[in-house]
Amino acid sequence: MSQPAAPSDEHATPLTPEEEAQLIPSFITTRDELNRAEQQGIADARRAVMKRSPDPDKLLTVTYLLALHRRMFGPVWKWAGKLRTTERNIGVEAWHIRTELQRLVDDARAWLQHESYPPDEIGVRLHHRLVAIHCFANGNGRHARLVADLLVVARGRPAFSWGAGDLAPAGQVRRSYIDALQQADQGDYAALATFARN
Repeated sequence: MSQPAAPSDEHATPLTPEEEAQLIPSFITTRDELNRAEQQGIADARRAVMKRSPDPDKLLTVTYLLALHRRMFGPVWKWAGKLRTTERNIGVEAWHIRTELQRLVDDARAWLQHESYPPDEIGVRLHHRLVAIHCFANGNGRHARLVADLLVVARGRPAFSWGAGDLAPAGQVRRSYIDALQQADQGDYAALATFARN
């Protein structure tokens, strides 16, 4: 591509040259073309999985979470649905990802079983932890938002609105989202819960 694949936003995950080389469509040469191709894959995946939202027992498995990422980004990236193997400026060390992802799945199942939190809060906590683990080379926030939507829909709630704006470009909506995630890093989920339903 003539422009770097990773967004220029300071909070975006940069791709390594090896990851950039795994771009599938040969027609993509600009960031706008990449964004459109990714967005199309995400929209197609969302329509397909939201038609029949999976039972939380199916959704809350490592296998399903990997398959969902592959479904979202597979038309664009060869590494879609594969756990990242390189270190990032965010997330757990690469060799901890599978363990942390399994721990999150187990925790979320327990939250549901014991009704530890209301469904929306479980969705927000699940989303936050997925982003914090940073399982994939890219697309972590978009994947985590769809996972949270699937979970709350399965619990009889409407999908989240996620600030009702475009989170891709650096702007006020994205800044509010990042701020809410950073508050959740400190254990305060109120801003993220508000943002999710705004």
